[in-house]
Amino acid sequence: MHVAPGLKVLYFGTPVVLVSSLNEDGTANLAPFSSAWWLGQYGMLGIGNSAKTAENLRRSGECVLNLPSAAQVDAVDRLALTTGRREVSPTRAAQGYRYQPDKFAVAGLTEQAAELVAPPRVAECPVQLECRVTAAHPFGPGGFATGFEVEVLRAHVAEELVIPGTAYVDPVGWDPLIMKFCEFFGGGEPVHPSRLAAGWQMPHRLAPAE
Repeated sequence: MHVAPGLKVLYFGTPVVLVSSLNEDGTANLAPFSSAWWLGQYGMLGIGNSAKTAENLRRSGECVLNLPSAAQVDAVDRLALTTGRREVSPTRAAQGYRYQPDKFAVAGLTEQAAELVAPPRVAECPVQLECRVTAAHPFGPGGFATGFEVEVLRAHVAEELVIPGTAYVDPVGWDPLIMKFCEFFGGGEPVHPSRLAAGWQMPHRLAPAE
C-alpha cells in the first residue's frame, strides 16, 4: 500500500559536490550541494539564487565540480551551514548559517590550480570537473533557484580509480559521498551525522554505521 504524506524533501540520493567558484575580489568560494546530474560531457546544477555560488556563476561563468569520496565526509560537513555571503538572512541565521570567507580553511582542504578555468580545484577530491556555464534557467516558483547548464572542459580523476588501459572509472573502487534526505551515506550506509539535517530540523538523527 502507498500513502501520500506530502513530502517536503525529495532528496532521494544524489552525489555530494563541492563547487568552487571565484568571488568578485578573486578569492575562492567553496560550497557543498547535491542537486547535480550529468549526461555526456554536460551537467545540470540546481542552485538557490540566495547562494553566493549562484552569484559567482552568473558573473564569471566558470566553476569546478569537485566530487568527494565517502571517506571525506568530515571535511564536507564542516562546510555545512556556512555561506560566502556577508549578509545572512534571518531565516538562514535561525538555521545556524554563518558567514565564512575562507571555505577551504574551514574544511581543511587545499586549493589546486585548475588548467582551463580560473576557480581552483580541491586537491583532496578524487574527481575534479572543470566546467564552463553554457546557459542558466529560472527554476521553481518565482524563480527562487537557477538551473545552470555546464560543459565539462576537463575531468581529473585519481589514477587508482581509472580502469587500467581505459578511459573509464572503476565503479567498484569509486565510493562517492551521497546525500539522502539531508543525511550522509557511503556504500549504502550512514557515515556521519549531518549538521545540515540538524539545522533544517529533519526528523531523523542517524548515527554512523559501526
